Amino acid sequence: MPENGLGRREMLGAAGVAACGLALAGCGTGDAQTQPSLKGKVIAKTADVPVGGGKVIEDLKIVVTQPAQGVYKAFSAICTHKGCAVSTPKDNVIRCACHGSEFAADSGNATKGPATAPLAAFQVKAEGDGIVIV
Repeated sequence: MPENGLGRREMLGAAGVAACGLALAGCGTGDAQTQPSLKGKVIAKTADVPVGGGKVIEDLKIVVTQPAQGVYKAFSAICTHKGCAVSTPKDNVIRCACHGSEFAADSGNATKGPATAPLAAFQVKAEGDGIVIV
């Protein structure tokens, strides 16, 4: 056994865990994978999402925006830079207080660094007075 006390299997197992972590960390772009249990469920009320602003659904880690009257968008509420939670959108901008990254409320695209990758998007629609994940 090596001097550090880790055998070959332990070293390979640790390397595998590290590789899996890197693979998951690289999944911050594109469409978010919706949990099957969320599809079709109301995640916010339209009245709670102002035009040009939005609402962070903390327990779901989703931010819902209304960039234009009657247009609703939803994104991951986790910044693609270092994984901090974003704050409530204002003036059609989603901001991360940790390092100053900014994202467009209509697309989730990074508009100010240090983040360069967009927020992962969820497909949503307005149904009655609710916003539903499709």
